[in-house]
Amino acid sequence: MHAWLCTNPTGVEALAWTELPTPTPKAGEVLIEIKAASLNFPDLLIVQNKYQMKPPLPFVPGSEYAGVVQAVGEGVTHLKVGQSVACLSGTGGFGTHTIAPAALCMPLPPGFAHVDAAAFIMIYATSYHALVDRAQLKAGETVLVLGAAGGVGTAAIQIAKAMGARVIAAASSDEKCALCTSIGADATINYGKENLREAIKALTDSKGPDVIYDPVGGDFAEPAFRSIAWRGRYLVVGFASGPIPALPFNLALLKGASIVGVFWGDFAKREPKANAAMMGELAQWYAQGRIKPVIDRTMPMAELPAAYAHMGSRGVMGKLVMVN
Repeated sequence: MHAWLCTNPTGVEALAWTELPTPTPKAGEVLIEIKAASLNFPDLLIVQNKYQMKPPLPFVPGSEYAGVVQAVGEGVTHLKVGQSVACLSGTGGFGTHTIAPAALCMPLPPGFAHVDAAAFIMIYATSYHALVDRAQLKAGETVLVLGAAGGVGTAAIQIAKAMGARVIAAASSDEKCALCTSIGADATINYGKENLREAIKALTDSKGPDVIYDPVGGDFAEPAFRSIAWRGRYLVVGFASGPIPALPFNLALLKGASIVGVFWGDFAKREPKANAAMMGELAQWYAQGRIKPVIDRTMPMAELPAAYAHMGSRGVMGKLVMVN
């Protein structure tokens, strides 16, 4: 097997395409032949030693992937050799094969493409947990999605529409806004050239959005929160822009609004039954055509450094997927 090995987490340039012995799964594990692996923002942070999870060295990055089970370890009964699965294990995806905990593998129903599956778990689980579980979104409410053309943003648009909400998508270019419209957004804001607060006011008749989905953080957090509706819910999903914003607490008081943390990873660990039910529903929605990952492009696994560079340019719309 081959994999992109990180021996020193100083950045993407330290990764090396390395031949390694193909491992044998232990109890509770499976060996997966990787067909596709998506590139997520944590995959950049982890090779820069900036992510909260710091795996022992050396390690193979690649948090999310899909492929075919090649061997199963002792005690694994729900998966079999030849079965297609998706997995989000945190590391191991950027190679030709990997060992994964069987408990983290999502069996793929017939017709679930490996490229879509590799770009599915993180963005849809995060967005469903945020909008349905944490925000208790109701049909007819208005959702503002910041960073709407990214992976979790595009998933949030689709899930909010599936729930019967009105969606305002905010992104940094006309091209990104057009993408958001094409996947169901009812209105868009190009915050690269429009005043965010004024645009929100105009699109909501001064009422403001009931739910704000924010995976970006940074400078847009406060103007967005100042625009929230009475009893609004502000979803803190992530900080893709870098800076972690600080919001004056009096804003929450004045709007009767809630600041709601979204940490799907811990939810999955603490409430595994609820998470499994959620993933089952999302797989059904995919089969019904209600949701489908937006794939910016696929690239050969051997071109991973170029894919990292493309992601760093902020030009990605949807998900980047590496394929073997």
